[in-house]
Amino acid sequence: MNRISPHSLGLVLGTFLAVWHTLWALLVWLGMAQWLIDFIFRLHMIAPPYQVAAFTFTTAAGLVLVTASSGYVFGCLIGVIWNRCAARVAPNP
Repeated sequence: MNRISPHSLGLVLGTFLAVWHTLWALLVWLGMAQWLIDFIFRLHMIAPPYQVAAFTFTTAAGLVLVTASSGYVFGCLIGVIWNRCAARVAPNP
């Protein structure tokens, strides 16, 4: 198994989550988020229980920063775990 850079994986996962949540914040700002969340709940056969709140820039920025940071930390942890498991696998002859 190939080893990976925990830092690189952390950056990739953190960036992915930051972009994903930036798109969500954009949908909230544009007033299109309620329709989407209702649609997703109905696809799962759940009556939509949540109401999307009004957009605030500070809350949106906090969402993006927290998810980017969490993604980086979890990506690093996954990279370290991956490398430890990869080191234990014997190479194929």
